[in-house]
Amino acid sequence: MKVFISRDIPAQGIELMRNEGLEVTVWKVDRPMTQPELIENAKQSDALLCVFSDKIDKLFLNECRHLKVIAQLAVGYDNIDIDEATRLRIPIGNTPDVLSEATADAAFLLMLAASRKAFHLHKSIIKGEWTFFRPKANLGIELRNKTLGIFGLGRIGTEMAKRCKGAYQMDVIYCSRSRNSSAEELLQARKVEFDELLSQSDVLSVHCSLNETTNGLFNKEAFHKMKRSAIFINTARGTIHNEKDLIDALSERIIWGAGLDVTNPEPMRPSNPLLSMENVAVLPHVGSATIEARNAMSRLSAENIIHGLRGEKLPNIVNPGIYNR
Repeated sequence: MKVFISRDIPAQGIELMRNEGLEVTVWKVDRPMTQPELIENAKQSDALLCVFSDKIDKLFLNECRHLKVIAQLAVGYDNIDIDEATRLRIPIGNTPDVLSEATADAAFLLMLAASRKAFHLHKSIIKGEWTFFRPKANLGIELRNKTLGIFGLGRIGTEMAKRCKGAYQMDVIYCSRSRNSSAEELLQARKVEFDELLSQSDVLSVHCSLNETTNGLFNKEAFHKMKRSAIFINTARGTIHNEKDLIDALSERIIWGAGLDVTNPEPMRPSNPLLSMENVAVLPHVGSATIEARNAMSRLSAENIIHGLRGEKLPNIVNPGIYNR
């Protein structure tokens, strides 16, 4: 059977599939595929291994309804029309757990960088602006004993909370659809309503999925409810925050700083005002970019493909309802 991979991925997963006897083709061109290109290649395959920037919408799924399995090299799957895939009985797999630590590390890094203006100060050295000691210049803020607010206390959010609790004895509050009893016991985390999360957090870190309720949730109204000393962190999806409203909130000192691994659009334009703000740290969506995490993601994606082509339940299934039909 044939597998098409829409982006060059770590070799572990490719080797695993080839050892299974699968014929694997990888898109090697150093640019994203267009949707017509993706459809054309998927039509010649039995399975697709895709990335979060691929558009797996109703058009694609109906053009490629023959696919026996689609495995995404990511935890999130907002780029995939899950309802349509389920209707067509195409199993969709993802890669949970294995990138939680790496993404939490990125969120922690962004929090520290924003709190001490690290990215801005690094650029000032390159510009030759490091001259002499000024006691009131370049002041950051400390994090010890502050309050961490987590929006979406799942695997990644919990790992972020562990780091903040362990390093800085931060109090943890969270807002999620469901209660996280284990995190409450382990971290003394307290579940709060959204408005309290906004008003009480010194650092507010976003770790939710992107859906109709979270799209654009962190907007002008939300930022105005936050502390003027607050740092906003987003390592989930760029459209969860309204970028213009965030720029305005930072420019007008409604909030103190921000750390972003995700933006809207992606890639971010070099002229974006966020890149020149001293209290802002931006990374190019690299939360899972460690050798260990990407190897594990490649392996999990391959395992989803292998099980799907065997006609077995995927180890990490997004739409388990297909098996009940």
